[in-house]
Amino acid sequence: MLRRLLLYATMVGLFVAGVAALLSLGSRLESAAAERPHQEMVGAPSVAASGLSERGVLAHLLEQVREPLPLLLLQVAVIVIAARLLGSLFGRWGQPPVVGEMLAGILLGPSLLGWLWPASQDALFAADSLEPLWLLSQIGVILFLFVVGIDLDLAHLRERAAAAVWVSHASIVAPFLLGTAVSLLVYPALAPAGTAFGAFALFMGVALSITAFPVLARILEDRGLARTPLGKTAITCAAVGDVTAWCLLALVVALAGADAGAGPGVTTLLTVAFVVVILYAVRPLAARLLPAEVGGESHRKAFVAGVLSFVFLCAVATEAIGIRAPFGAFLAGVAMPRIPSVLDYLRKRVEALGSVVLLPLFFAFTGLRTEIGLLGDARNWLICAGIIAAAVAGKIGGTMLAARVSGVAWTDAFALGALMNTRGLIELVVLNLGYELGILSAEAFAMLVLMALVTTCMTGPLLQVHGAISRRRAE
Repeated sequence: MLRRLLLYATMVGLFVAGVAALLSLGSRLESAAAERPHQEMVGAPSVAASGLSERGVLAHLLEQVREPLPLLLLQVAVIVIAARLLGSLFGRWGQPPVVGEMLAGILLGPSLLGWLWPASQDALFAADSLEPLWLLSQIGVILFLFVVGIDLDLAHLRERAAAAVWVSHASIVAPFLLGTAVSLLVYPALAPAGTAFGAFALFMGVALSITAFPVLARILEDRGLARTPLGKTAITCAAVGDVTAWCLLALVVALAGADAGAGPGVTTLLTVAFVVVILYAVRPLAARLLPAEVGGESHRKAFVAGVLSFVFLCAVATEAIGIRAPFGAFLAGVAMPRIPSVLDYLRKRVEALGSVVLLPLFFAFTGLRTEIGLLGDARNWLICAGIIAAAVAGKIGGTMLAARVSGVAWTDAFALGALMNTRGLIELVVLNLGYELGILSAEAFAMLVLMALVTTCMTGPLLQVHGAISRRRAE
């Protein structure tokens, strides 16, 4: 043992002496290096260049956080934490967690954080730092809509569509007409300069007629209604409505001249051709090529990589056509073969990244665009209340009347209307699209975001009213 200790001590001593001697010899080279012209380094800044010795440690750390990468990471961390906290809180209150996540995005924007602590919001979400955040948020939207497409079973719709089309389309027609009528009153005050009335009015109609299929499905599952006649009818109506609303939105985007080079007519024809290719060529081919079961680890990685590449290429195709990337992602999900094990595997992998990390970034970016302070006067708040009233009356009223004509009891027709009134995340995707296309002004955008929050929050309480009435009748 003593011999080993002596050998070890000798080795360490020789190592230290050798390094010291080499450093001493190398220090003589510093004078020669100092005489050479200074060469700028490209890439990450060095500690010496940061001036740490000339400034305080805290000032140095704050300066480093302002670099693009650490600032983006800080933004993501703050957004995800806020979204999870508020989502969990709203879930305990009986609301869909997505309501809390949507609200978290608004609270981090100018409506609250920028109002209470402007310096903090300017430092955390500086205007020149938002492009990477926006790009990440768009990936989240693309992945989310891919999952929405996965959950849309066209075969199931064909089986039940005959009974649901009437109710579903009534829940779209009524709010669409009311939204178009409201546009006659608000167009002079809310439309951006140069926006055609037709584009503005049609977009308002689509915005008021949206139903959030994924949020509705989650509400039904949480309340144990998914397998009841009411739940099955609501799911089918929402799915049919989703398809119809997306088709209307694609038409509105095309008519609005989303692709200035091609024009609305060419954009519409290319959109129809792309949908036909996806449904009647790619979808059958995918059913033959994709495995019935996901195999080993290497096969799983290759499978996920191939599917995600397909999703992104579809998004690129629709972006090139002029109807924006989310449409392509949605159609990519629809093209997936209806194999439960494969779809469940894809859903879990995609949602793990998209729903937890990337979608909250989209909520935050929406919140940064939402300035509730723009609704400062009584006139704007009155317009906002009118838009919310039209959205609620159109959705609930149109659904109730159509369901009652179809033989549904008044109480169940009311519950169905309350469910179809849920707008959620799908509404935010649509509104951001209208904002980016210049169809919506900042004021109109803020009003419609508030409408999406209010109508989604209404669903839970209205279903509780339906449950109370049903229990009273049963007694």
